[in-house]
Amino acid sequence: MKTQLITKQGFEKLKSELDYLWKKERPEVTKIVAWAASLGDRSENADYQYNKRRLREIDRRVRFLKKTLEAVKIVEYHPQQAGKIFFGAWVELEDIDGNSLTFRIVGPEEIYGEKNHISIDAPMARACLKKQVDDEVIVQTPSGKKEWFVVDIHYEQ
Repeated sequence: MKTQLITKQGFEKLKSELDYLWKKERPEVTKIVAWAASLGDRSENADYQYNKRRLREIDRRVRFLKKTLEAVKIVEYHPQQAGKIFFGAWVELEDIDGNSLTFRIVGPEEIYGEKNHISIDAPMARACLKKQVDDEVIVQTPSGKKEWFVVDIHYEQ
């Protein structure tokens, strides 16, 4: 089961995608489908077939976005979170070899197309929760346990 949390920025991004698909792209594709259908034989009409498929893809994504936006809970920064890792935090970790890793802990629907975002459901995120700067984070990886140290925590406000 996915965690149904989202940052305010993530919610706004999904909402703007929904608005774009529903108000701009879908009407344009619908016009093309209607025009292509008016030409007659649909079985050999590439415009009709391609745009009809695109319309189904848009409708599927619109249904998914509507359902997701109704189900998620927006989590905003609260001053009590300062100094500890919680949902929405930007985290910088460093291992004993000096390798660093920076990421933001976000909802599962926010990670796509975003560099340095990980899901709250990821083992790394779970291991970091409630940690503070200088705390040790131990994550089980396929090659064994990996140790990291919390170097920095900050939140977008």
